[in-house]
Amino acid sequence: MADTEQQQPVNLPEFTIKPAAGWLPIDLKELWEYRELLYFFTWRDIKIRYKQTLLGFAWAVIQPLMTMIVFSVFFGGLAKVSSDGVPYPLFSFAALVPWTLFSEGITRSSNSMLTNERIITKVYFPRMLIPAASILSPFVDFCISFVILVALALYYGVIPTANVVWLPVFVILAMLTALGIGLWVSALNVQYRDFQYTIPFIVQLLLFASPVAYSVSIVPAQYQLIYGLNPMVSVIGGFRWALLGISPPGPMMLVSFVMVLALLVSGAFYFRRMEQTFADVI
Repeated sequence: MADTEQQQPVNLPEFTIKPAAGWLPIDLKELWEYRELLYFFTWRDIKIRYKQTLLGFAWAVIQPLMTMIVFSVFFGGLAKVSSDGVPYPLFSFAALVPWTLFSEGITRSSNSMLTNERIITKVYFPRMLIPAASILSPFVDFCISFVILVALALYYGVIPTANVVWLPVFVILAMLTALGIGLWVSALNVQYRDFQYTIPFIVQLLLFASPVAYSVSIVPAQYQLIYGLNPMVSVIGGFRWALLGISPPGPMMLVSFVMVLALLVSGAFYFRRMEQTFADVI
């Protein structure tokens, strides 16, 4: 009798696990809990970038410095583009420093999901940390280039005014813009591998659509707000205003803030929607 009772099947509860569907919410609490992992990814990207390099951190200065020389020769020297009364090398370099931070963030984040394929398919963590780390790692290059920018300003006798306290706002705005675009392109690059070939073209197009080689003042007043839909217009204009005393971006700042918010929110929700398929597609 006892043996019969032991052989009776035990009714266990049944669970059906299904993938989430639709637009998933952004779990900020979870992102905060994994903040140490964000630091790990950022520091790893920095070490990988400069490991076994001949010039090391000098690459952070070479790229914007050489671009400044080319712009100074062709735009400042031959084309005589207005620099709002500031020496053109300083004028262009003040734009190239935040621009390089922005463009490097987009470039690195676009391939971040593919380069971390093994981690994504084996371990769970908020995938959004990977492109976020790719945006943070170029900040080291920015700090090095910024020191050169300050030295260049002192060389030309330009002393920053009290407006320099607003500089962190424009740095954060550039990084948030790169993060918003980076979330879009990193998710799209997982689904469509040929999308990675369009990133250099997009960055090059944005370079000339932003006032890096020229002044915002050359854009007619009636088009200023439309021009401000490119957030880097306000970032670059704000940098020059804070450091060189050039006129502030004005109403374009509000347009740029709204645009950055739209890019960031839409990019985060699209990334979350596609995140559930990354491990299968990648």
